[in-house]
Amino acid sequence: MHAGHHGGAWKVAYADFVTAMMALFIVLWLMGSSEPVKKAVAGYFRDPSGHKGDNGTGQVGTSVKENIGIGKDDMAKLKEKLAEAIRQSPDVGKLKDQVVMTVTGEGLRIELLEKDKSTFFETGNAQPTDSGNEMLQLLAAQLGKLPNRLSVEGHTDSQPYVSKTGYSNWELSADRANAARKLIQQGGVRPNQVADVRGYADQRLRKPEEPDSPSNRRVSIVVKYKTPEDPPMPAPAPAANPPAKPSPVQSSVALRK
Repeated sequence: MHAGHHGGAWKVAYADFVTAMMALFIVLWLMGSSEPVKKAVAGYFRDPSGHKGDNGTGQVGTSVKENIGIGKDDMAKLKEKLAEAIRQSPDVGKLKDQVVMTVTGEGLRIELLEKDKSTFFETGNAQPTDSGNEMLQLLAAQLGKLPNRLSVEGHTDSQPYVSKTGYSNWELSADRANAARKLIQQGGVRPNQVADVRGYADQRLRKPEEPDSPSNRRVSIVVKYKTPEDPPMPAPAPAANPPAKPSPVQSSVALRK
């Protein structure tokens, strides 16, 4: 009889307490999470339907990693993945020591370094060698899977390019960068994935103390950190429908023919 006087107020108070504790745990979890996770959660609350395409709220059905792209915490993993792909390649694996990858403030810098004998580009022009073609195609197959944008750079050493037409190290570095851009786009990099193509001539030497060093002649591809301003990654093409199987009647008719 006495229990009936208490009513159900205690249940409401208990439910409020449990809700408050759950909210506290969620806040503590978010405070300890990585920056990409925080952006993804914030993007969801701004647009739960997932139509805006930034901060992890891209197309419905895509993963958080695909929408956010490769961030600072994952560039080292991308570096190892690319290095492993090069090592396992029977054609360009022997050139692995001439591919230097460094995580920088701009992103992952991939440098294809020349030696005394031209390795990736023919001497004095922007025509890629067979090795250069194969290396760029290999990189393109991996980089084309990322939503991150790319920059392509060309660099020369300080030896002046002698030409009666006025063609100089500036034109050579820019032409090599553009030739690399064409190859990686043929190999899987999307047209809007390349943010810019730059030719620096000898203004950014890799070895300033050795201005004529062959390693100053290089083409670099920079995998840039993902930003909200980057264009969204296109949706994958729908799988083609398999041809319909013929019915038993159709099969028997075909056999009689």
